[in-house]
Amino acid sequence: MKYPIAALLLAMSAPFSVFAESLDLKNNAPAQYTVKTGDTLWDISNLYLKTPWEWRQLWQWNPQVSNPDKIYPGDVLVLNYDQQGRPILMLDKGIKKLSPSGRVVVQKNMAIPTLPLAMIEPFLEYEQALDKDALQESPMVLGASHNVKMTTLGHTLYVKGNLIRASNYGIYRQGEPYIDPVSGAILAYETRLVGSGRVTRSGDLSQGIPSSVEVEMIKQEIKSGDVLLPISQGQSYTVQFNMERPEKISEGTIIASTNKLREFGTTAVVVLNLGSQSQLKEGHILDIKKQSPTVIEGDSGPRYVEDANGLEKFIKDVRELFGKENTENSVVWTMPKEKVGELMVFKVYHDISYAMVIKSIRPIRVGDTVSAD
Repeated sequence: MKYPIAALLLAMSAPFSVFAESLDLKNNAPAQYTVKTGDTLWDISNLYLKTPWEWRQLWQWNPQVSNPDKIYPGDVLVLNYDQQGRPILMLDKGIKKLSPSGRVVVQKNMAIPTLPLAMIEPFLEYEQALDKDALQESPMVLGASHNVKMTTLGHTLYVKGNLIRASNYGIYRQGEPYIDPVSGAILAYETRLVGSGRVTRSGDLSQGIPSSVEVEMIKQEIKSGDVLLPISQGQSYTVQFNMERPEKISEGTIIASTNKLREFGTTAVVVLNLGSQSQLKEGHILDIKKQSPTVIEGDSGPRYVEDANGLEKFIKDVRELFGKENTENSVVWTMPKEKVGELMVFKVYHDISYAMVIKSIRPIRVGDTVSAD
């Protein structure tokens, strides 16, 4: 009776009692689940909880699991309850599902990711946004060993910068600016990976000698003016995130989507005008909200703005510009914002961040807002 006793003792902690009782377990939560290759932590969390970001609380006080963010293909999860009837998820260590083709050896780095790895890995492995200063200060491609339009594998790039021999660099091109919709300020620039290379000769700018970089991978034509940023072969980056709701954060806006579509839904990667300066962190879960349409109530009754006549629209614009009050004959109703989905932040810069849409009730668009409540 090891676990019930442990649970009973720990249940004496008031903070845990209050928090655990708030867990909203799904009615169809499976009593047992075997983790499969291709699963994500979010998928499994969503099987059990109506609020999947509270995943860690299902494991709380469970001595079997030191890190609930790391489970592996073949692990068998068992849903149980403590003596107070609170749900607790455990690993059935007596069961390990194996592949019919042979013994499965699960390496430590094969823990399932929080989000679909294939979709977020390029964003984690390579830089996606830089500010103007970083772009200007980065090593720059001057030219190549061949005066051709398309630089190909094996060609040598000459780079303005004192690069370290044998080191690996990503080659990037400045893309569109990310603009704050409120202030109009440029928050950062999109950086598009066009290739990668390895330094074969160190440069010496004081002597006017560029570094030499052999092109090892190419996605687009590499041009003079492209910049280089260091990468490392087999570099380490986390694919497990501590999912949580931020306690307090400013309302933000979706300012771009990486798929460039007009509307998008679940698994779309979007850019927010919130970053580390807004206390945003990797793993934060935010609501996506859409502004309900404004209604003008005039002599002809209530109508949406797009259906109002020219005079009514003019009156609305003037009131918004000068802060004028409504009149008896014309009232502008600004409707509330409604939740249309959820997203999880997985990469944070100073002024912007990248997030994946993990739930969508309605199509989501650039301009929709995000908040913690």
